[in-house]
Amino acid sequence: MTLLIIAYLGGVLTILSPCILPILPFVFARAGQPFIRSTLPMLAGMAATFALVATLAAVGGSWAIRANEYGRLAAIVMLALFGAGLLSPRFASTLARPIVDLGNNLVNANSAGRAAPTVRSALILGVATGLLWAPCAGPILGLVLTGAALKGANLQTTFLLIAYAAGAATSLAVALLLGGKIFASMKRSLGFGDRIRQLLGAAVLAGVAVIALGLDTSLLARLSYASTASLEQAVLDRLHAKPLGGASSELASSDATIVAADAKKPFRSDLPVEGYAPSLDGAVEWLNSKPLTKEQLQGKVVLVDFWTYSCINCIRTIPYVRAWAEKYADQGLVVIGVHAPEFAFEKKIDNVRKALSDFQIGYPVAIDNDYKIWRAFENSYWPAAYLIDAKGQIRYHHFGEGNYGRTEEAIQDLLHEAGSQMTAAAPVAPDAKGVEAAPDLGNIRSGETYLGYEQAENFESPEAPGLNAWGLSGTWTVGKDQATLDQPGGAIAYRFSARDLHLVLGPGASARPIRFQVTIDGKPPGPDHGSDIDADGNGTVTATRLYQLVRQSGTVAARNFEVRFLDPGVQAYAFTFG
Repeated sequence: MTLLIIAYLGGVLTILSPCILPILPFVFARAGQPFIRSTLPMLAGMAATFALVATLAAVGGSWAIRANEYGRLAAIVMLALFGAGLLSPRFASTLARPIVDLGNNLVNANSAGRAAPTVRSALILGVATGLLWAPCAGPILGLVLTGAALKGANLQTTFLLIAYAAGAATSLAVALLLGGKIFASMKRSLGFGDRIRQLLGAAVLAGVAVIALGLDTSLLARLSYASTASLEQAVLDRLHAKPLGGASSELASSDATIVAADAKKPFRSDLPVEGYAPSLDGAVEWLNSKPLTKEQLQGKVVLVDFWTYSCINCIRTIPYVRAWAEKYADQGLVVIGVHAPEFAFEKKIDNVRKALSDFQIGYPVAIDNDYKIWRAFENSYWPAAYLIDAKGQIRYHHFGEGNYGRTEEAIQDLLHEAGSQMTAAAPVAPDAKGVEAAPDLGNIRSGETYLGYEQAENFESPEAPGLNAWGLSGTWTVGKDQATLDQPGGAIAYRFSARDLHLVLGPGASARPIRFQVTIDGKPPGPDHGSDIDADGNGTVTATRLYQLVRQSGTVAARNFEVRFLDPGVQAYAFTFG
């Protein structure tokens, strides 16, 4: 009985949740109609349908999932017709006769040529609403659904779900009664009942759109959990509720985690199994560690990060990978960088070793010059992250930079699954500076540009290049993946639009330092200089790596960039932007 009361009160509290907003238009569209013949059947249909669908979901069969999806699709279509009928009574006349009858039954307003409200039409509307209603899983609904997930479909969980839905129906009924009086007063005093009807129709269509796009279970759900969780927890604490059956689990819904307390049942992450991780054999050398094998990593959570040291996307990811390696090392996380070169100079192990020092990377790095590990993972991206659980199974992957919060959540999940007892902590927030800083995505209008003939594009005269075009002046030899300056005084010009401009440069075979000067719109860069030059635009190529030459400090605009080399022999590979 206590759990039934708690479930009912949890349903009542849903009226305070923003996630109730998408279905309010369907409910208030019945405002002003008889309570017994219209409001009560609609709310009863909604409560019964929600309880039935939630009970079937506990079974977990694919047939139940497909049935629910088809039901939701039918409900969306039905309610869209209902909203269109409210918005424009003439709309029904353009449709076939069965749809006309359905629209008339659902709209069901007291006007010429239409019947009085019926129990049937209200019940149909309630069933459709119940199929679409996705209440936010706060502590109380989490308690009910946890029991349903553990024990399957049974009368106890069905009654609890009915109690929860009845609580929601009660609070909606009160709101509808009050709203009906307000609408009736507006019709009498303002005299534009048709306008109110059209506004309700627009609101119904907006609600259908919100649900069809999934916004009701994303943004609104996150807002809802935060607004009612404290009230629901107070109800649980006051009535001393216990989990169903004394069992435990963790139920994740709407980005909130509801924990039922039985430490005896091990935590199991819901991350899917993507297959067993391949061997790390094939590296030509290991840095920062002796070679690591699958057997040595058994029982550990492993993050495998494919990268290459001159790739700007990889460089911007490094602060997060480095922070995870430090934060979770004591909890059982092993981070392994797999360095797979893009350019020939990145195959030089001394270059990689220097990059590890420059980027302060202390975790193990496998040198994959022959791409054996790359092919074993069937990888195609820089950077690429693969998370492997304690059993050696790949459970998560992410390609490219970004999505750091979700990746860290996946790390925490697999560590918990492996038995870590770490307490909750805020996600890492590395203080990335210079070339490691995140890109200004809103202002990037220029893309990666190669200078070697194999992938070169947009080559134009250096005197007046168009946006994203570039040119060479002086004596150059253009190779497959780079351009080499043969005589001093040569230059590269590029018209770009981005906050940051980077250029991969190297001193060539001589390895002697090469001086250069940068100008922006024909002038020294001043406050717009990058981290590898000074305000006058002076810099030196000392190693083959990515150089940050421009970081616009003010409003980002299209600019003319030029770098002029005072010494011969420089090798230029690729422009990147941020």
